[in-house]
Amino acid sequence: MLLIKKAIVPSLLCDNEWIFTFIWDSISRIQFMYTGGKVKISVLILSLMAISNWGYSQNEEITIRFISNCGLHITDGNANIYVDFPYRSGAFIYDEFDRAEIDSIQDSSIFLFTHTHGDHYSRKNMKYVLKHKKGKKYGKWNIDSLVNLESELTDFKIVAIKNKHNFSFAHYSYCITWHGKRIFIAGDAESTETVLRQKELDWAFIPGWIFIAVLDEKKEIDTKMMGIYHIGPKDSIKIIHPKVLVLNKQGELITISNSNSMPDRNKKEINLE
Repeated sequence: MLLIKKAIVPSLLCDNEWIFTFIWDSISRIQFMYTGGKVKISVLILSLMAISNWGYSQNEEITIRFISNCGLHITDGNANIYVDFPYRSGAFIYDEFDRAEIDSIQDSSIFLFTHTHGDHYSRKNMKYVLKHKKGKKYGKWNIDSLVNLESELTDFKIVAIKNKHNFSFAHYSYCITWHGKRIFIAGDAESTETVLRQKELDWAFIPGWIFIAVLDEKKEIDTKMMGIYHIGPKDSIKIIHPKVLVLNKQGELITISNSNSMPDRNKKEINLE
């Protein structure tokens, strides 16, 4: 049973002593043997290229890195997708981030923005990134062009879902599909309507107020896991449950495998309480 204290600042407590365990895969390595003394160097180079290309075409997982606030970096090792990042550091007293985060953005990335409030988007920072890192950005100004990404991101499908957010003329949540794995990103959606319409999600990233509203409505999000983000400096949130990860640590990593096998309990584990 989940108990909720409602005050100016919501506090979420769980009384059933569940512990959430997050598992990621250790880095896999490709080993090969080269023998023979008189082989042209071009053959060796081609062999290395073949091994490299095989590795990229056989991606087994994607990694989602929580940057801060609602900022996420999603990658399968080939494509890089940033959601609601870069924003204006510290906007509306939300999370600040180190300048190194912008410098570490991958070249030619895709940038998705739910809306243009300062805690989700920075025109100045994006201008810098596009100048020095290239890439493409999508938001309310060109959301219809998102369909053109299908030919570029062959392993990803991105669907924008228009919904409401107070004081914003246009707001979009996103559903990202990778090899059948479905990731929903709510942004600042103000109601539960959009997330409750989604089916068979693997991860749903939602703000705390959506989580509370779903409980109040006595409904359930059709997802295997939930990430609670957009946590303000005055918010006090504690959830201990196997389906919920409270994203209050910058740099938190989530790995999604495209296999349906059970997790290997011998791999590195982190207990989050």
